[in-house]
Amino acid sequence: MRQISILFGIIFLTVSCSAPVEKTQKVKNIILLIGDGMGVSQIYAAYSVNKGSLNLEKATFIGFSKTYSANAYITDSGAGGTAISTGVKTKNTYIGVDSMGLPVETILESAEEHGLATGLVVTSSITHATPASFIAHQVSRYENLLIAEDFIESDIDIFIGGGRKFFESSEMNIQDVLRKKGYSITYNLADINPDDTLNIGCLVADDALPRMLEGRGDFLPKATRIALTKLAKNTTGFFIMIEGSQIDWGGHENDIDFVVSEMLDFDMAIGEAFSFADKNPGTLVIVTSDHETGGLSITGGNLAKGEITTHFSTPDHSAVMVPVFAYGTGAEEFAGMYENTEIYHKMMKSFEFDQ
Repeated sequence: MRQISILFGIIFLTVSCSAPVEKTQKVKNIILLIGDGMGVSQIYAAYSVNKGSLNLEKATFIGFSKTYSANAYITDSGAGGTAISTGVKTKNTYIGVDSMGLPVETILESAEEHGLATGLVVTSSITHATPASFIAHQVSRYENLLIAEDFIESDIDIFIGGGRKFFESSEMNIQDVLRKKGYSITYNLADINPDDTLNIGCLVADDALPRMLEGRGDFLPKATRIALTKLAKNTTGFFIMIEGSQIDWGGHENDIDFVVSEMLDFDMAIGEAFSFADKNPGTLVIVTSDHETGGLSITGGNLAKGEITTHFSTPDHSAVMVPVFAYGTGAEEFAGMYENTEIYHKMMKSFEFDQ
């Protein structure tokens, strides 16, 4: 209870000091970062192993979202991602559709309609549940080929991640269709030219990328930096979702080293987003999760040595609320406790889009 009361004390103190300044600026850009499977324990585990330091600490407003889905107390990533992307609670495994299976417009699609640039950056397949929830409309998150085809209907400016095989395996070669539509399709970050006037699709792996423990390196922060450079060329503004996809997978495996390495990598991407916001007034950065994975608890540790003792209570998702951190213009809107669907509504309000 002491941590919670101190946490809310920080929120209220920050609101009273910062809100009058932030409200004078209009939100032009939104950078949404989702740490899949990231709960408070995952964050504090990374903080501890990093000997008491995270970029995430720079966030000025903190809230909590309730993650249950339309048909289950414990959500999956499809329903969790859809709640954030559309403002609608849906059934587990559904993506970009309501509980009746009907398509619902996403924040990314609304941004496109208003002339903003859009992007997705992930360490999973780009067709995986969370990114798919922002661009596709299917009743099953596992329909990777159909999700890849949904990219054809989008005007997304840049997408970076794995899943190349899904763009080659359908009856049509989706990569060729995208090229004819005006996309530059690449297979390596080094081949991306952020100054290219063409839209960009970068498919760096057949499926998911390697985990950090297998030598993925600085892919996520570097891809984040490249995508932000590309999107910032649109003077109207942009929306981007960046996912630390594999925090969740470490939780499913009950592997704390896997979890912490992915969390620290995600935190580097957060640092890139905060740095961009510092240099570009009118930028709102939101860092949250779709759900917690593993029921992780920290039972001991030593900050000076970067050591922790942990326990997982499940190989699956848990039902606990997850944190929402905000930084930059309009960040004060994200303090408090609310449904995960409210993240969408708060983003739409920040952009001053009709709802």
